[in-house]
Amino acid sequence: MTDIQTTATTPTAQLSAAGVSIWLDDLSRERIQSEGLQKLIAEKNVVGVTTNPTIFAGALAKGEAYDAQVAELAKAGKGVTDSVFEITTSDVANACDIFKPIYDSTNGFDGRVSIEVEPGLAHDAAKTIEQAKSLHSRVDRENVLIKIPATVEGLEAITATIAEGISVNVTLIFSLERYRAVINAYLTGLEQAKAKGIDLSKVHSVASFFVSRVDTEIDKRLEAVGTDEAKALKSKAGVANAQLAYEVYEQAFATERAKGLLAEGGNKQRPLWASTGVKDPNVLDTTYVVELVAPEVVNTMPEKTLDATFDHGVITGDTITGSYAAANKVMDDIAAQGISYDDVVAVLESEGVDKFIVSWNELLDTVTAALDAAK
Repeated sequence: MTDIQTTATTPTAQLSAAGVSIWLDDLSRERIQSEGLQKLIAEKNVVGVTTNPTIFAGALAKGEAYDAQVAELAKAGKGVTDSVFEITTSDVANACDIFKPIYDSTNGFDGRVSIEVEPGLAHDAAKTIEQAKSLHSRVDRENVLIKIPATVEGLEAITATIAEGISVNVTLIFSLERYRAVINAYLTGLEQAKAKGIDLSKVHSVASFFVSRVDTEIDKRLEAVGTDEAKALKSKAGVANAQLAYEVYEQAFATERAKGLLAEGGNKQRPLWASTGVKDPNVLDTTYVVELVAPEVVNTMPEKTLDATFDHGVITGDTITGSYAAANKVMDDIAAQGISYDDVVAVLESEGVDKFIVSWNELLDTVTAALDAAK
């Protein structure tokens, strides 16, 4: 029997009590089959999972958990793209089954597993929409989230996918302006879904706002400026940017438009903090968790960050609400150093898509080699 008193005093339990949903940014068949995922649910308050091409490339490259399925796919003469589709959707469907009790008990807010459209489609709205439908149909679980990148073309795909009643994880958000456009795309999708008679209460979305990558890019530029004043601003932009994103969230869902859709059964599109593993060894390893606590947010963590939070995270309650003036000052001070926010976020979006394409190609190469070996 679980000791409730002990459970309630762990940092991850405190984080959950403060309104943060903890999702694991990792998935593999080995993790599913070994019941490691169930253990994280039971012990570390994990209530969801996110995946991306990098995660699947890593999972496929090691271990023997995929050998049997790869052999079957090779025997059936499946090509590499179809094989990747079958392998990844199988993992996601199985993870969805594990999280189904959490999905049911939270009315769909948690118990979610995300799977991403091919990153090479990031600038093709029509093909993104088509693949979002295919992934949703193949996984065939209510608690799947289809990940669509927040490129300009992705905005159209987000609206169309939501309009079909498919729940979406919008990924690769860096700027406040784009985040506003993402919320608008979501609300427009809900309006279209409502017009089709779709039950809005079944449609959910999260908006994945990347954190550590903002620090990495801005810190590099601050270092290049080289003054003491510039260096004093290092490792502050990521948290400040996310805090301001939460302000955008609060404002957007307080509008009459949003309130009208919520009254019809619609759900808020919750902010999700992604890229929460620290890249700078001089930064506390729990920074992007403990400094971004507020009700209704999701924090998706690599296991290393989850373990650090569980071990020594200091949860002091809401660290976002009321931080907006200080966060704006940080961003203004960075701009005063001659660093262009618009340029930073444009670079990060472009790099983000490119990195996922590289990982996707690695995934294809890994599966190609496995199929060849199984023949």
